[in-house]
Amino acid sequence: MSNREALRELQSRLASRLQAARSEGVQAGWLAVEAAGRKYLFPLSQAGEIFPFAATQPVPYTQPWFLGVANLRGGLFGVVDLASYIGGQPPAQRSDAARAESRVIALNSLLEINCALLVDRLAGLRNTDAFTASSDAPPGSPDYFSSGYTDASGVFWQELNLQALSQQTQFLSISA
Repeated sequence: MSNREALRELQSRLASRLQAARSEGVQAGWLAVEAAGRKYLFPLSQAGEIFPFAATQPVPYTQPWFLGVANLRGGLFGVVDLASYIGGQPPAQRSDAARAESRVIALNSLLEINCALLVDRLAGLRNTDAFTASSDAPPGSPDYFSSGYTDASGVFWQELNLQALSQQTQFLSISA
């Protein structure tokens, strides 16, 4: 019986959240992720499906940040270690516990690139109300860095323009 009651409670909460979303409009603007201890925001319009981290098929003679290709829901996607790409370091070795939290986020199909980004952890959805301050991209940062945001705890979140990232010459040139 307790399972039925829990299910009814869950359905009730979901129904009230859906009703609130209809009356208030869509509020979430970003998917918040963490990679190598840094916090990033992916615009929801540019992010696609989220998958658990699965083994990739290595591709020889590619950049270290290009982990290989993976079959994601029947499609072949190149998988890029986001922290390694941005930081210019070889991909970190992940423990089994870290692999369990890691996620692969496909880019939106509208960007017309079969690519997915490996991140260490999902941190939920965010909207502008979650932040107390915003700033321009730091000087000298890559073109795909958009605005930065600071939340109420003083934590800095960097927005990444996934469309601009997917058009970078370096990002498209995976050969070593």
